[in-house]
Amino acid sequence: MLYWFAWVVCRIYLQLRRFQVEGRENFPRTGPVIIVANHQSYLDPVALGCALPRRVYYMAKEELFRIPGFGLLLKCLGAFPVKREELDRRALRTALNLLARGQVLGLFPEGTRGQEAGRLLPLQPGAALLALQSGAPVVPVALTGTRKWWGERVEVRIGSPFYLRPSQGRITRQEVTDGTKKIEAAMKQLLGVKG
Repeated sequence: MLYWFAWVVCRIYLQLRRFQVEGRENFPRTGPVIIVANHQSYLDPVALGCALPRRVYYMAKEELFRIPGFGLLLKCLGAFPVKREELDRRALRTALNLLARGQVLGLFPEGTRGQEAGRLLPLQPGAALLALQSGAPVVPVALTGTRKWWGERVEVRIGSPFYLRPSQGRITRQEVTDGTKKIEAAMKQLLGVKG
């Protein structure tokens, strides 16, 4: 209930900023989905969530959950903590459980906010690993106009879903690396970034 109330309030705010969503038809209406988006500001999860017709569960850095009040709000909105400096098996289990229940998982695979608009930091391998383990489709998304809280138009471009499939029963390090490169290429294409 709180999620959808926040969704409506944030959607009104974004509409005042000339909110634009492209490619909404690419987003799967049912089943598990892994959303991967670029990360420029704290506004990114708001814009991404408001662009989609389904509830999005976010993996967020654990430090945010230590902020009094804010950490509780994040939990109420469906976010869950991840330790960024190590392989966080608990966060991976939570993510896989959500996907097994057919939910939407929102990830910012850069792992932190980028400092330059229109550029991507090197991606962390977690999104590819989750896609390989769960079999859920990956939907790349490009966010622009989120660096400032007012003024600029906020745009969300949703790309076509794709799958990462392990070649055999056990997922190899190379498959995770190749999957991460595929995710990066899809994100760069949406952002119009070369290289």
